[in-house]
Formats: sequence, C-alpha cells, structure tokens
Amino acid sequence: MIAPMAERVIAACDGASKGNPGPAGWAWVIADGAETVVRWEAGPLGSATNNVAELTALERLLAATDPADALEIRMDSQYAMKAVTTWLPGWKRKGWKTAAGKPVANQELVMRIDALLTGRSVEFRYVPAHQVDGDPLNDLADRAASQAAVVQEAAGSELGSPEPPPSSGAAKPAGSRRPAAGGAARTASASSPKRRTSGNSTRTLHAKFPGRCRCGRSYAKGEPITKNPDGWGHPDCRSGAGSGG
Repeated sequence: MIAPMAERVIAACDGASKGNPGPAGWAWVIADGAETVVRWEAGPLGSATNNVAELTALERLLAATDPADALEIRMDSQYAMKAVTTWLPGWKRKGWKTAAGKPVANQELVMRIDALLTGRSVEFRYVPAHQVDGDPLNDLADRAASQAAVVQEAAGSELGSPEPPPSSGAAKPAGSRRPAAGGAARTASASSPKRRTSGNSTRTLHAKFPGRCRCGRSYAKGEPITKNPDGWGHPDCRSGAGSGG
C-alpha cells in the first residue's frame, strides 16, 4: 500500500524595521492549496535590524508548521533566503565563520533555523516586494510585520485580529483580496501623538519613531512628517507620487 503524500503547505513570511535598526516586527502567513489565508501571526521585536526581523519571521514560521508537511515559503528578503540556502553550508564548514573569517552575523537565529529545517521538505521562492500585482500572501506578511513594528503588539488570526489594511498609496488590482470583516480601520500609522494642522489643512505630526520617506531619505524621531500620497514622509515630498506600500 502506497503511503499518502504529505500535505503541501503554502506560506509567506516577512520582517520590518522602522529605522534599521529601530522598532521591528515579524509576521508569517499560511494558506491552503487555493492560496486562501487560513492562519497568520505577527509579533514585535523591540529595536532590531531588518535582517534580524526577516530571520525571526522565518524561524517563527518554521516553528509554527508541521515538520511532516512539505512547505513552500515565499519571501522578499534575498538576505534571509541566501543565508539559509546558499551561505549556511559554508558557514558550518568554517565553524560559523564567513569567507572573510569573521563571525557569522545573527548566528543564533541562523542556527535555530538550520535545526528547524533539518529533515524537512522546504522550497524557498523569492517574490518581489511592494508590487501592484505581487504575491498576496507576501503582501499580507509585509503589512502585518510593518504594523507589529509600529505598534509593538502581537496580532494574528488566532487572536481574532483583523488583517492589517492596505499600505498607504498602494494601488490594488481589481479582484484583489478583500480585507477581513472589521479590518477597515487602520490600527497604526507612522506616528500618532502630537498632531498639528498646517495652513493647507494637511495633517502634520512629529514622528514617534525614526523612519524612511519614499524619496529614500530618512527622518528622525520628533521630525515633522506628513501623510504623502504613498505613505508618511517629509512634508516637502507630498507632491511626489510613490510606488506603493
């Protein structure tokens, strides 16, 4: 008698850091064969780098799934993917040293991921981030990780949390996934206290955390920022059109 094949699970994970290093969060998403989301989870990391957030998201996803299931993981972090699929064997041979002889960054996280991958059937798939017609599972993981980084609170389907709303200014194609019931209100933005109103009625406030404007320049904690067409950023960038969340 032929044994039944293990179930194939489709998943995505992502990390976010508002400042790199700065307030950080992680998230993972699990879908069924029709790519309908069945579970998702996100959590805070305090202050951490983007690479730590990305690796943590992968670690939490692996820990949350059954090792007997074949797993497809979609990620937009080339660093995290290469760390565990390309560089890891060499690091282990060299005693957890890089080719330059330096200690491997984030070694403890990478070692835990290595242990969780042992004996499992896992396929990694790179998906570009912040695309209008991008992967919807990665998009949800991206939004959940970003929200966890800002509010520093855990969220997820098992906690009854609504899915995070679309990123500011992100153009969504027709027929894209609808938000969960009750998820219309944004839980968090780049900053919330100390609001003030400028002369043209555009809301301007002081950033609660460091961040990066879509123009590519950073803004510091306490610096005035405003809601631009593609997210929070410098007031003088308001007239510029962004590429989405």
